[in-house]
Amino acid sequence: MEHAQEHEACLEQTQRYCMERPIYNQELLQGQLHRRERTPQTLRQKIAHSCRCSSKKAKSHLYSFLPILKWLPHYPVKEYLLGDIISGISTGVMQLPQGLAYALLAAVPPVYGLYSSFYPVFLYTFFGTSKHISIGTFAVISMMVGGVAVRQVPDEMISVGYNSTNVTEYYHARDTKRVQVAVTLAFLSGIIQLCLGLLRFGFVAIYLTEPLVRGFTTAAAVHVFTSQLKYLLGIKTNRYSGPLSVVYSIAAVLSKITTTNIAALIVGLTCIVLLLIGKEINLRFKKKLPVPIPMEIIVVIIGTGVSAGMNLSESYRVDVVGNIPQGLRAPAVPEIQLIPAIFVDAIAIAIVGFSMAVSMAKIFALKHGYTIDGNQELIALGICNSVGSFFQSFSITCSMSRSLVQESTGGKTQIAGALSSIMVLLVIVAIGYLFEPLPQTVLAAIVMVNLKGMFKQFGDIAHFWRTSKIELAIWVVAFVASLFLGLDYGLLTAVAFAMITIIYRTQSPQYRILGQIPDTDIYCDVEEYQEVKEYPGIKIFQANASLYFANSESYTSALKKKTGVDPCAVLAARRKAQKRHAREIKAANEHRKKATNDVEASVKHEIANDELPVNGKFASADASVQDMSPDEHEHFVEPKTNIHSLILDFTPVNFVDSVGAKTLKSIIKEYKEVGVHVCIASCSDPVMNELTRLNFFDNTVTRELLFHSIHDAVLACQLKDRSASQ
Repeated sequence: MEHAQEHEACLEQTQRYCMERPIYNQELLQGQLHRRERTPQTLRQKIAHSCRCSSKKAKSHLYSFLPILKWLPHYPVKEYLLGDIISGISTGVMQLPQGLAYALLAAVPPVYGLYSSFYPVFLYTFFGTSKHISIGTFAVISMMVGGVAVRQVPDEMISVGYNSTNVTEYYHARDTKRVQVAVTLAFLSGIIQLCLGLLRFGFVAIYLTEPLVRGFTTAAAVHVFTSQLKYLLGIKTNRYSGPLSVVYSIAAVLSKITTTNIAALIVGLTCIVLLLIGKEINLRFKKKLPVPIPMEIIVVIIGTGVSAGMNLSESYRVDVVGNIPQGLRAPAVPEIQLIPAIFVDAIAIAIVGFSMAVSMAKIFALKHGYTIDGNQELIALGICNSVGSFFQSFSITCSMSRSLVQESTGGKTQIAGALSSIMVLLVIVAIGYLFEPLPQTVLAAIVMVNLKGMFKQFGDIAHFWRTSKIELAIWVVAFVASLFLGLDYGLLTAVAFAMITIIYRTQSPQYRILGQIPDTDIYCDVEEYQEVKEYPGIKIFQANASLYFANSESYTSALKKKTGVDPCAVLAARRKAQKRHAREIKAANEHRKKATNDVEASVKHEIANDELPVNGKFASADASVQDMSPDEHEHFVEPKTNIHSLILDFTPVNFVDSVGAKTLKSIIKEYKEVGVHVCIASCSDPVMNELTRLNFFDNTVTRELLFHSIHDAVLACQLKDRSASQ
């Protein structure tokens, strides 16, 4: 009882609105509105306007191209500097070991990972718009770079001309050529990103949907993990790229599993355990720790010390980082002749790198209440990659793990990233040689542990199974294709499949019959809600997609099925009824003639007895057919539809092409032939303009058939039916 009273009180408090206005169709509505006059600009005027320069416009473009000029003069030193310093140091101690480790993924010597952790990071400070992402080496991009480098410079190519006595020269020649490939790839991908940014093509990232990116990065994590097994186990195997490279890598490791270096395995497993413990402590005591424990640099220092103290390289043949040149290298021009062979790979790396960076940047921007410019992010990444390539850095993007550390340790601006790059610079110019004894198995352990977050993405399968089967299909296709076809072909396959799902969704939309919520102008699915009622004789049909060539046929079929009225079938049944009626009339006429002849014959014999039969007795059934009026014939013989009006709800329709317009016109014509009036409701102005351009309107189909809302159309149909019945 109390619950019912509370419900009534809530209903009384519900705000209500009441409005009285005419029933608007488009003809009436357009007659009462006056369009604003717009003078279209010619191409020459547009070019002249875009080329016109003023001090305000120049300043705006300069601030857009160099965002640092906008925020640095207003930098609040007292509020932000301490947080940026702590964040920069914390990120820098992660940047160093990850740079060394991800260089192995890129199939180049570790020092080039340090170069890639300095130049691009420092450049992003000037050109980037995100205050919190950490630019630098990233596992997925490094793996893609390594795949291209190994494909272009396989071990077999360099081994020709070298024997077992000059192994050092062999490795040096191989690494030199692979560095050239990686550097040229960074240059080309940077130029692509720069061009896309200048052409305002930042929207290309939307085609890499979240399920696609997560499935792709999960497959990349598997690639990365398998590529690091040989370093963890201390096994000498070739590196594979291209389709089935994961299978070949696992097979190669298993074939040489008996040659495992036990010392390297023990060191690697110990580092993995320490790193996992450190990450767990950082996670559990996140709020209590002022800064995360830098376990990666701790493991690097311990591993370097143990290796140098126990001489692991000589005593146990554990592979170490080796020579790290002190100081910066002189700038050099990338190998331009390699561009044709790596162009497609550069496009994939450019788009994936941008997608990773902009998605992470959007998350932090939303959290901290500022905006980023996607096009400027493309320009920034393009400059970082292309300019960095002259200083021997390979392709970079945003690192998720370092970005989270930079944000969580109090980073406020791009100053934190600049400080982290300066820390890497100090290592390059001063103490880089100290890390030469570092075992490669330690770097492999760092890489493997950092894949933990990506492997957690396998949980997406259960999530997408509950929420969206189509997104699950995108995830699975992206994962399987990238795993077995390689990251480049896998990405192309995943993007193509995502496009196909878009076509599938528009080609196979949901169709509904709408009804009214009583005493409102709100219309909902009649199959979904019990309270929703249909108007007698009126069907309201809705498809949640646009009307174009791919779904026009299914639209017509669903319309006939949902309304229960197929004009072609009704017309065919009427023609059949008319033919049957004609045959009945013909048979009745013949029967009447025969009956008349029989009567005349019987009269001659029976006239004497005065027994003349009643004329109707001989053809009573035939007379009833003949006496039937045309209206009675149509009512009793010809099939009739149970609706008089059909309303097509165009609220979800975004566009209509020529095939869709012809289909719509055909629907109106066919239903009119069976006595059903068709009208269109909630047609947007862009769709209206498209229909006008497609010559949809004529003498038979006018704008009077289009109504501002469903309720306008319903009221108009009711009035039309009443006037017709009177």
